[in-house]
Amino acid sequence: MSRIDYFRDPTAPKANSVVPSVTAVVRDDSGRLLLIHKTDNDLWALPGGGHDIGERIGATVVREVLEETGIQVEIDNISGLYTDPEHVLAYDDGEVRQQFSICFRAHPVGGSLRTSSESKEVRWVDPADLDGLDIHPSMMLRIRHGLDSTRQEPYIG
Repeated sequence: MSRIDYFRDPTAPKANSVVPSVTAVVRDDSGRLLLIHKTDNDLWALPGGGHDIGERIGATVVREVLEETGIQVEIDNISGLYTDPEHVLAYDDGEVRQQFSICFRAHPVGGSLRTSSESKEVRWVDPADLDGLDIHPSMMLRIRHGLDSTRQEPYIG
Protein backbone atom coordinates (compact mmCIF):
# COMPACT_ATOMS: atom_id res chain seq x y z
CA MET A 1 0.00 0.00 0.00
CA SER A 2 1.42 3.39 -0.92
CA ARG A 3 1.27 6.50 1.23
CA ILE A 4 1.93 10.21 1.17
CA ASP A 5 3.46 11.94 4.19
CA TYR A 6 2.18 15.45 4.89
CA PHE A 7 4.18 17.56 7.32
CA ARG A 8 2.83 20.96 8.32
CA ASP A 9 1.09 21.18 4.95
CA PRO A 10 -2.17 23.20 4.95
CA THR A 11 -3.47 21.10 2.03
CA ALA A 12 -3.11 17.83 3.98
CA PRO A 13 -6.24 15.74 4.45
CA LYS A 14 -7.71 15.51 7.95
CA ALA A 15 -6.67 12.52 10.05
CA ASN A 16 -9.24 9.79 10.59
CA SER A 17 -7.13 7.41 12.71
CA VAL A 18 -4.25 7.16 15.16
CA VAL A 19 -2.12 4.02 15.34
CA PRO A 20 0.67 3.71 17.93
CA SER A 21 3.93 2.95 16.16
CA VAL A 22 7.65 2.72 16.86
CA THR A 23 10.92 3.56 15.17
CA ALA A 24 14.43 2.62 16.22
CA VAL A 25 17.74 4.43 16.05
CA VAL A 26 20.08 1.44 15.80
CA ARG A 27 23.83 2.06 15.69
CA ASP A 28 26.56 -0.50 15.16
CA ASP A 29 29.96 -0.54 16.88
CA SER A 30 31.32 1.83 14.22
CA GLY A 31 28.57 4.39 14.92
CA ARG A 32 26.76 3.75 11.65
CA LEU A 33 22.96 4.05 11.58
CA LEU A 34 20.60 1.32 10.36
CA LEU A 35 18.28 2.70 7.65
CA ILE A 36 15.76 1.26 5.24
CA HIS A 37 14.65 2.49 1.83
CA LYS A 38 10.89 2.14 2.17
CA THR A 39 8.67 0.64 -0.51
CA ASP A 40 5.53 2.62 0.43
CA ASN A 41 6.87 6.18 0.01
CA ASP A 42 10.30 5.66 -1.61
CA LEU A 43 12.07 7.49 1.24
CA TRP A 44 14.88 6.46 3.58
CA ALA A 45 13.79 5.93 7.17
CA LEU A 46 14.47 4.34 10.50
CA PRO A 47 13.05 0.83 10.76
CA GLY A 48 9.77 0.57 12.61
CA GLY A 49 6.06 0.01 12.36
CA GLY A 50 2.72 -0.40 14.06
CA HIS A 51 2.06 -1.75 17.52
CA ASP A 52 -0.04 -4.93 17.59
CA ILE A 53 -2.78 -5.78 20.08
CA GLY A 54 -1.47 -8.05 22.82
CA GLU A 55 2.12 -6.94 22.32
CA ARG A 56 4.39 -4.99 24.67
CA ILE A 57 5.83 -1.89 23.00
CA GLY A 58 9.40 -3.15 23.46
CA ALA A 59 8.49 -6.32 21.59
CA THR A 60 7.11 -4.16 18.78
CA VAL A 61 10.51 -2.49 18.35
CA VAL A 62 12.41 -5.78 18.29
CA ARG A 63 9.89 -7.41 15.91
CA GLU A 64 9.69 -4.49 13.48
CA VAL A 65 13.46 -4.00 13.20
CA LEU A 66 13.95 -7.72 12.60
CA GLU A 67 11.11 -7.92 10.06
CA GLU A 68 12.30 -4.93 8.04
CA THR A 69 16.09 -5.34 8.26
CA GLY A 70 17.08 -8.85 9.40
CA ILE A 71 18.89 -7.33 12.41
CA GLN A 72 18.11 -8.45 15.96
CA VAL A 73 18.28 -5.64 18.53
CA GLU A 74 18.11 -4.91 22.22
CA ILE A 75 16.54 -1.65 23.40
CA ASP A 76 18.66 0.92 25.23
CA ASN A 77 16.17 3.74 25.91
CA ILE A 78 13.55 6.06 24.46
CA SER A 79 14.81 9.01 22.44
CA GLY A 80 11.44 10.66 21.78
CA LEU A 81 7.67 10.72 21.41
CA TYR A 82 6.37 12.15 18.12
CA THR A 83 2.68 13.07 18.02
CA ASP A 84 2.55 16.22 15.88
CA PRO A 85 -1.06 16.54 14.62
CA GLU A 86 0.32 18.42 11.60
CA HIS A 87 2.09 15.25 10.43
CA VAL A 88 -0.37 12.91 8.76
CA LEU A 89 0.11 9.83 6.61
CA ALA A 90 -2.43 9.36 3.81
CA TYR A 91 -2.75 5.78 2.55
CA ASP A 92 -4.29 4.80 -0.77
CA ASP A 93 -7.13 2.94 1.02
CA GLY A 94 -8.49 6.23 2.46
CA GLU A 95 -6.93 5.96 5.91
CA VAL A 96 -5.26 9.19 7.06
CA ARG A 97 -3.24 8.68 10.24
CA GLN A 98 -2.05 11.28 12.67
CA GLN A 99 1.53 10.54 13.57
CA PHE A 100 1.99 8.72 16.90
CA SER A 101 5.47 7.29 17.10
CA ILE A 102 7.75 6.33 19.95
CA CYS A 103 11.39 6.36 18.90
CA PHE A 104 13.82 4.09 20.73
CA ARG A 105 17.59 3.76 20.76
CA ALA A 106 18.77 0.19 20.31
CA HIS A 107 21.89 -1.78 19.49
CA PRO A 108 22.35 -4.83 17.25
CA VAL A 109 22.86 -8.25 18.84
CA GLY A 110 22.65 -10.51 15.79
CA GLY A 111 21.25 -11.17 12.36
CA SER A 112 22.32 -9.97 8.94
CA LEU A 113 21.02 -7.30 6.60
CA ARG A 114 18.12 -8.27 4.35
CA THR A 115 15.17 -6.53 2.74
CA SER A 116 11.47 -7.20 3.25
CA SER A 117 8.18 -6.29 1.61
CA GLU A 118 8.50 -2.90 3.37
CA SER A 119 12.16 -2.24 2.58
CA LYS A 120 13.70 -2.35 -0.88
CA GLU A 121 17.16 -1.58 0.49
CA VAL A 122 18.71 -1.85 3.95
CA ARG A 123 22.09 -0.46 4.90
CA TRP A 124 24.34 0.84 7.64
CA VAL A 125 24.89 4.56 6.99
CA ASP A 126 27.56 6.85 8.38
CA PRO A 127 25.73 9.82 9.99
CA ALA A 128 27.92 12.16 7.92
CA ASP A 129 26.26 10.74 4.78
CA LEU A 130 22.64 11.39 5.82
CA ASP A 131 22.29 14.58 3.79
CA GLY A 132 22.80 12.57 0.60
CA LEU A 133 19.65 10.49 1.24
CA ASP A 134 16.01 11.41 0.62
CA ILE A 135 14.63 11.46 4.20
CA HIS A 136 11.34 13.03 5.28
CA PRO A 137 11.81 16.03 7.64
CA SER A 138 9.87 14.33 10.46
CA MET A 139 12.08 11.24 10.17
CA MET A 140 15.21 13.40 10.10
CA LEU A 141 14.04 15.01 13.35
CA ARG A 142 13.87 11.56 14.98
CA ILE A 143 17.26 10.63 13.60
CA ARG A 144 18.88 13.84 14.87
CA HIS A 145 17.36 13.37 18.34
CA GLY A 146 18.41 9.72 18.41
CA LEU A 147 21.98 10.52 17.43
CA ASP A 148 22.31 13.35 19.97
CA SER A 149 24.26 11.72 22.80
CA THR A 150 24.01 14.88 24.93
CA ARG A 151 20.22 14.65 25.16
CA GLN A 152 19.34 13.44 28.67
CA GLU A 153 15.54 13.36 28.39
CA PRO A 154 13.36 12.06 25.55
CA TYR A 155 11.96 14.60 23.10
CA ILE A 156 8.21 15.07 23.60
CA GLY A 157 6.42 16.71 20.74
